[in-house]
Amino acid sequence: MPDLTPVQLAPTASAVRDIAEVAAVEVITTAAVHLMSAAAVKCGLSEDAGGLRGADLTDLDEARKLITALAGLVTASAPDLGNQHARSLRDGLRSLQLAFREASPFPDALGEGPGEDLTGPVS
Repeated sequence: MPDLTPVQLAPTASAVRDIAEVAAVEVITTAAVHLMSAAAVKCGLSEDAGGLRGADLTDLDEARKLITALAGLVTASAPDLGNQHARSLRDGLRSLQLAFREASPFPDALGEGPGEDLTGPVS
């Protein structure tokens, strides 16, 4: 690994200081919002963009992975987030789980949809 000069280290040190100032709740919430946004696009919920319709961007295999990851994050972090943050994330997760079921040509059985092993059945 090459030695880095102080000039090359400066951006890294600055980024570390910046992230150190961010509360864990904000980091977790930001990660969850990114997962939600990506899952929504993969479920076909995005608006027309660059000539593509939301349906053109649908990829349910990818959406399943994203929703399951989101369910794990929300379930694991909910006790530490506080009711206000956790409730909003759970509501968003539930909406995505329902959108996934609606977008599926062959919907999963109740309790077998993405993340439902972590959240319980969603209907």
